[in-house]
Parts: sequence; structure tokens; C-alpha cells
Amino acid sequence: GTFTCVGVKAPGFGDRRKEMLQDIATLTGGVVISDEVGGDLKEATLDMLGEAESVKVTKESTTIVNGRGNSEEIKNRINQIKLQLEATTSEFDKEKLQERLAKLAGGVAVVKVGAATETELKESKLRIEDALAATKAAVEEGIVPGGGTAYVNVINEVAKLTSDIQDEQVGINIIVRSLEEPMRQIAHNAGLEGSVIIEKVKNSDAGVGFDALRGEYKDMIKAGIVDP
Repeated sequence: GTFTCVGVKAPGFGDRRKEMLQDIATLTGGVVISDEVGGDLKEATLDMLGEAESVKVTKESTTIVNGRGNSEEIKNRINQIKLQLEATTSEFDKEKLQERLAKLAGGVAVVKVGAATETELKESKLRIEDALAATKAAVEEGIVPGGGTAYVNVINEVAKLTSDIQDEQVGINIIVRSLEEPMRQIAHNAGLEGSVIIEKVKNSDAGVGFDALRGEYKDMIKAGIVDP
């Protein structure tokens, strides 16, 4: 039989190309066919092909949507890349590993920015870059409850630390106070009394914080209010 196909240039170069091809194979449930692993394209069978909901190929890029690979194998691949990230000291390698991690763990999005003036455009671009950096950090290292909640949640544990040396105790007290400041500032920006908000959060379950936009106390992660 026959089927529709398209030739696509493999991404990357050298060893990085091999790793990226293996990423694609893991994501789609396919097999990398190459001379190095003893494979021959002439001997390829249909069960070696990966699957995805859709694949869009253009002159500049290829986008794979919802690869049908084994979820456990994808998780293992992600963990493997995370270990490589921890081990490397090269900023270039870190950036490339982060790109691979993002593609495996999250997917792909294109953000188009428009504005009335060049100044507004630059401002919007900077905000998007900040958001992108935060998203990459979240994918790589995980998330915590936002709005200063994570800091307030650890105050009681930090406050338990004591020292007989006065300077050290002063330092501990400063840290305890500093942990309150992000939430205090958020409350102040919303025209509210920060100390009242902080005490309420301290006495709530871990992860419950204050949504300043709606003026409500809620589970911050469930509400989508998070920090990387």
C-alpha cells in the first residue's frame, strides 16, 4: 500500500541531533532508524512509526501535536534530561536541554505581539519574555503556591530556629519578616491591610493564599495562581 509522507530535515547537529530524534521517537511512540543502531530504512515496518494527533510541516518548522507515545517512557525521558541539566555547567548546553525539556513536557505555542507604538511593543515584548522565563523555570523545577503564599507557609518553621548569638538571632528575625513582605506588598497594592491578610493565611491550610484580584482566600494552585 501507499501513504502520504513528507521529508523533514532532522533538527540540531551531531550528538544533539541524535538526542532530539530520540525525543521525537519517545514522544510519538516510534523508533529511530539509523546505521548507528543497526537499523536500515529498507527493513522498516509500520509498527516502527510513531503517531500523533497531527503534524504540521512548513518551510521553517515542524509542529507535532499530542504525540501518542507511552506516558511512562516520556516521563523517564524528561527525568533523564533534568539530570543532564543538573550535571552541566555550560550555559549553551543548559539552554538546549531546556528547549528539549519544554518540547517534551509542555508543547509549543506561538505568541504574536502587536501594539500601537514601538514603545508599547517593547514593553509587551519584555513582559512576554519575563513570562516565558517563568514558564521555563516552572517546567524545569516545578511550581509553588503564588501570591507570596509559599513564603508565608514556611514562616513558622523558620521562626523555630533560634541562636544564642545575638547577631544570628537578629538575622533569623529579619528573614522571618522578609518572608511576609511579598504578600504584604500585594495586599498593600490592593488597598488592604497586609498584616490582617498574612495572619489569616498563617492560620489557613498550607497552600491557601489570598487572591488580591478577587479579594478571596483560596487554594492557590487550584486557582492557577503559582510561582516557579
